[in-house]
Amino acid sequence: MTVRATVKLDAPELYINRELALLDFQDRVLEEAWDPSNPLIERAKFLAIFSSNLSEFYMVRVAGLKQQIAAGVTGLSDDGRTAAEQFALVRERIPRMLASARDCFHQLKHELADTGIKLLDYAELTDEQRAVADAYFTSEVFPVLTPLAFDPGRPFPHISNLSMNIAIVVAGPDGEDRFARVKVPKALPRLVPVSDAADTGRGHAFVWLEQLVSAHAGVLFPGYQVVASHPFRITRDAEMVIQELEADDLLESIEQGIRRRRFGSVVRMTVEPTMPDHIRDILVENLDMEPADVITIEPPLGMSDLFALAKIDRPDLKFPTSVPALTVQVSDGADGDIFTAIREHDILLHHPFESFQPVVALIRQAAHDPDVLAIKMTLYRVGADSPIVEALMDAALAGKEVAVLVELKARFDEESNIEWARALEAVGAHVVYGLVGLKTHSKVALVVRREAGKIRRYVHIGTGNYNPVTATLYTDLGLLTCDDKMGEDASALFNLVTGYARKNAYRRFMVAPVDLREGITELVRREMEHAREGRGGHIILKMNSLVDQKMIVLLYEAAQAGVKIDLLVRGVCCLRPGVPGVSEGISVHSIVGRFLEHSRIYYFGNNGEPDVYIGSADLMPRNLDRRVEVLAPVRDPRLVKRLRDEILDAYLGDNVKTRVMRSDGTYERAVSAADELPRMAQTELATIRTSIIPKRKRKGTPQKRKSSRGKG
Repeated sequence: MTVRATVKLDAPELYINRELALLDFQDRVLEEAWDPSNPLIERAKFLAIFSSNLSEFYMVRVAGLKQQIAAGVTGLSDDGRTAAEQFALVRERIPRMLASARDCFHQLKHELADTGIKLLDYAELTDEQRAVADAYFTSEVFPVLTPLAFDPGRPFPHISNLSMNIAIVVAGPDGEDRFARVKVPKALPRLVPVSDAADTGRGHAFVWLEQLVSAHAGVLFPGYQVVASHPFRITRDAEMVIQELEADDLLESIEQGIRRRRFGSVVRMTVEPTMPDHIRDILVENLDMEPADVITIEPPLGMSDLFALAKIDRPDLKFPTSVPALTVQVSDGADGDIFTAIREHDILLHHPFESFQPVVALIRQAAHDPDVLAIKMTLYRVGADSPIVEALMDAALAGKEVAVLVELKARFDEESNIEWARALEAVGAHVVYGLVGLKTHSKVALVVRREAGKIRRYVHIGTGNYNPVTATLYTDLGLLTCDDKMGEDASALFNLVTGYARKNAYRRFMVAPVDLREGITELVRREMEHAREGRGGHIILKMNSLVDQKMIVLLYEAAQAGVKIDLLVRGVCCLRPGVPGVSEGISVHSIVGRFLEHSRIYYFGNNGEPDVYIGSADLMPRNLDRRVEVLAPVRDPRLVKRLRDEILDAYLGDNVKTRVMRSDGTYERAVSAADELPRMAQTELATIRTSIIPKRKRKGTPQKRKSSRGKG
């Protein structure tokens, strides 16, 4: 390899802009909506995901750029751009993406209609369909609507974030035009079923709720004539600034922040082309926004509601049903004892290909086991209906010591987490809300159990949340172990987040912000030493995002030393692969498929004796420096082999859903050799796990289990 010694590894030209890289990821999601190899309803779901993701991009990333500009921040991004320059590039690019999304919608609309699923405009309804729609409006919609006038005696109404609204102009008896706003109720489905007798069998027809409201706007203003009605949708700044150091009560501070989110400054308004300038001007002035933040797009505005199509019973238009394999028996009785299974050998679970039930079983059994003394957990996103939290409440009611860190700063899940925190406190659990200045993102559970007069600690370390629903939608890993040193580390971690304990080193874990950055650096430099000494060097990193400049410089140095580096980065990657003299030995792959890639795996070849870690951390400054994160080693040789030869091999061998990054930051589909069979990692992994479901022992057989320590 020819190394250009003059290259500065922190030079701006060696970095991809983070905001544009995130938009690149949204483009890859949109590609799945266009992809005819995906089932039709699944393509509509990908379009809904794209729309939802782009709204969040505005609420968080665009809002952040606007805040920097307003504050006069002069710092440059790693790729050498000011906030204003980045904002200009984002504003230039997004209209093209939205236009592609609208083209995709119209394509899907025609293809769905061919299968009997019709997404209709109100003007397209048959007489019978219109009768169904009108009756629904009268009985269900009209009672919920609240028209809000805007005149000298009534102030401009508040427009909540992401709400669908209709700007209405009415003419009174005096002939003077007046402005009003009607909010389209979120409590009602946006796609209103209007199927008639012609839609027999598997047929379905829908009309958009905002069009139904517009068609009947006259009944909201008796004595006035509706002159015009135009839908619009706004997106607000959703970032909450929590002044933790000044807040007496973090719970109260978060609740106030949630309320402020609904009233954050407007960062985007989408309108249809038919909206006249004078109505647009009224909205821009009274929403205190810039005219340039108005985006004109063809209807429908906001397509995240296409998720509703997934409820249609058309298995022929969806991915085949995926049933996670129950590779660890967790039923009642001796052969379903999760503690026995963990004592036999460490257990690695790969969701959604393997069931999340063993994790739920660990907490449930711990809650009711008289030998369990304590349960400690970190909860980040658990969802609205959580069997994990219910089990923790049972444990507290049973008199066990239950300590739970509920991360209130989990973006967009704050309200759910507040409710669970209060429910846990009500039954006597010890609840803490995280550390000042740090978000606790780690996923760790600890069960303390008395066995044969001694204390044994059982630990679960995950890459994803304790949420059974997302465990069927995201790819994540979980390690169940009773390794003594892992247990010690887990205890030290909980002492850190619940008390004042400070620990500078852990036996097994790498913990941010304590030693995670240093630990990864040491492992990378060891691979560099192997490469320099002629022993080769290989690093495989699978994560959601690669942003941290210091880590990117380190990987560039490793590539220059001859280390082979394979990066599996689902979303944002700011590293440029394949740059001569800098990163020729680095490849970057991104897989977007049926399941959201969420697992993190850190593999270091170590001259044939690999070290592999899993956990919650991406290589981003916030994960390494401003969060409580954990990476834990997978030490069982059989599980290490499985991670390398089964899981990572499948991802690196994917030639269907993989996009490969070029050195200029663009992505292209993986190109297969002429004699190469197609490989889809997610399909391959599901097939492998389903084929090795263990046989259940016959109940009542007093058979002593053989030790299989080290088997996966």
